[in-house]
Amino acid sequence: MKIELKDNKIYMTRAGEAVCVSACGKNSIRFQAAPSGKLIEQNWTLMPQEVPAKVWEEEDKAVLETGTMRAELTRDGKLTYFRDGKQILREQPEMTFNSGIRNYRNKGSHLWTARISFEANENEHFYGLGHEPTDCFDLKGCTYDLRHLNAKCSMPYVYSTLGYGFLWNQPSTGRCELACNRTRWTSDSTRQVDYVVIGGSPREVAGTLADLTGHAPMMPDWATGFWQCKLRYETQEQVLSVARRYKELGIPLSVIVIDYFHWTEQGDYRYDPKYWPDPRAMADELHKMGIRLMVSMWPTINEKSENYQTMLDNNMLIRTVSGSNRVFDFYGPQAEIDPTNPETRKYVWQRLKENYVDNGVDLLWFDEAEPEIHPEHFDNLILSLGNGDEVGLIYPYYYAQLVYDGMKEMGRDDIVTLSRCAYIGAQKFGTLVWSGDIPSTFESLRKQVKSGLNMAMCGIPWWTTDIGGFYGGDIESDEFRELIVRWFQYGVFCPVFRLHGSRNGHDRTRDIIEPSGGDNELWSFGDRDYEILRDLVFLRERLRPYIHDQMAIASKDGVPVMRPLIFDWPEDETCTSIGDEFLFGDDILFAPIVNRGETSRRVYLPAGEWVFARDGKEYAGGQWITCTAELNEFIAFVKKGASVLSAFQA
Repeated sequence: MKIELKDNKIYMTRAGEAVCVSACGKNSIRFQAAPSGKLIEQNWTLMPQEVPAKVWEEEDKAVLETGTMRAELTRDGKLTYFRDGKQILREQPEMTFNSGIRNYRNKGSHLWTARISFEANENEHFYGLGHEPTDCFDLKGCTYDLRHLNAKCSMPYVYSTLGYGFLWNQPSTGRCELACNRTRWTSDSTRQVDYVVIGGSPREVAGTLADLTGHAPMMPDWATGFWQCKLRYETQEQVLSVARRYKELGIPLSVIVIDYFHWTEQGDYRYDPKYWPDPRAMADELHKMGIRLMVSMWPTINEKSENYQTMLDNNMLIRTVSGSNRVFDFYGPQAEIDPTNPETRKYVWQRLKENYVDNGVDLLWFDEAEPEIHPEHFDNLILSLGNGDEVGLIYPYYYAQLVYDGMKEMGRDDIVTLSRCAYIGAQKFGTLVWSGDIPSTFESLRKQVKSGLNMAMCGIPWWTTDIGGFYGGDIESDEFRELIVRWFQYGVFCPVFRLHGSRNGHDRTRDIIEPSGGDNELWSFGDRDYEILRDLVFLRERLRPYIHDQMAIASKDGVPVMRPLIFDWPEDETCTSIGDEFLFGDDILFAPIVNRGETSRRVYLPAGEWVFARDGKEYAGGQWITCTAELNEFIAFVKKGASVLSAFQA
């Protein structure tokens, strides 16, 4: 074994491994280990920062210090990390005599499966890993597959209550085990192990994570209002009639959405002129009403598309190791575009610009952004950037960049792209992530609250759900009419306030390949619900100045707008397990009702002084209280002295 100290980094070489330990950001230490014996630069979406560091050797180890962080590499190859002198993370050998520190198995073509294990710590809690409807908030004791699916966005990052963030800097599929006997990260296919340990409080680590992976832009003001969406408006006239009715009723509408199969063919990226005869005139009328227009696109494409042959001939499509390149079947076998190829991004953007943006579309909705493939064999994919099991998680990152680069070239700064998936760093492209096609049930609502809070811990501040859930909602049923109100209340206190879903009801029967479901506008759920939902839209309007200020903080400091209590009160042990209430910005605490028929619940008030938004009654923090909320009521508290209280009292 050989250890060398150079440029304030620790290098180690031994049989079957080359290692580098370095500072890469504020209170951040990066570890890289190549089983080939040769380190390579693969930053992926990481943007290492130059920071002061010092290294030295002691009798049995090499040491690196930067800021509050310290790493010790022993001569048998084992790493231990300290923050402010306290041990926070230590590698766990898999074999006796401290051997088997890191485990590799060659796959050929310079690719390896790799895993690394750390000792489990008593009373340690974890948050992050993206969103997945598991009903878990504290992830200690959980195992997660690192792969994207519809309604599952894998972000290989966690925050630990021991005071550090852990970024697994590898876009490969794999596994994360936050078990009681160990913490283990596994990559299915990689060229080297690469991770970053970031020391600090949740707020400090969030800022550093943003520095290392990119800050979200400032959310445009128009995006903080109410978004109307359904599966699906079939014609230009339907879109305009809904927008006109909102205008007549005096209900403010920020965005209206045209969902999928408005196109001529999957992969054409243009309106079907039979049902959308004058999209520019449609957009102009919407704009005069103060409404932005969003249009959906998918990465699917087949040989009937006017773009298929060009993209096939120029290697702009995902290929496969074996079998056809048709990796998804939806109204016929579909191939998928490959946005990891910069030429694909340029080509597809030009089609989107010519057919949508130049016709008045303000923002785009990137559905199927995982990408969705059936079966979910990422190892069968070949992308421009690498094999699917090596780089598959990064797909939605480049998908979002496709629009961002194009909009920037046009001089646009108000860039928002709704995406069904994301990867670390996608926030800097104006990515708004939603949680996918989820069921319309109270159980689903409960799970979404926890999913959103874990997503918030991963550096993605723009997140939302389909209000009411996506599928299975019967707009005539009492259960769904109760659910839509409770979900709408939750939606008011999400970063983006968007109604969407495929509702049970009378399908239209035109000769359209994909007909719409039932109605999904504010007036679709009965007179009682209409009055409640309308009032909630006006509440959101009154909250928009406050939301604007909180979005500015998110952009500047990396602090999520919607966040768990543990983020602001990391020393309060009670907050470690609370995933069913949260902060919305600095001054609002919201506790949603998530069970059918429920009109009361317990709420924990952390340290401070709190005012109940409904009646102005004051409460001291550090206690549990029971609050009531009839269907037309919700539970929210405001920090004493915060000006946003007036928004609730109008």
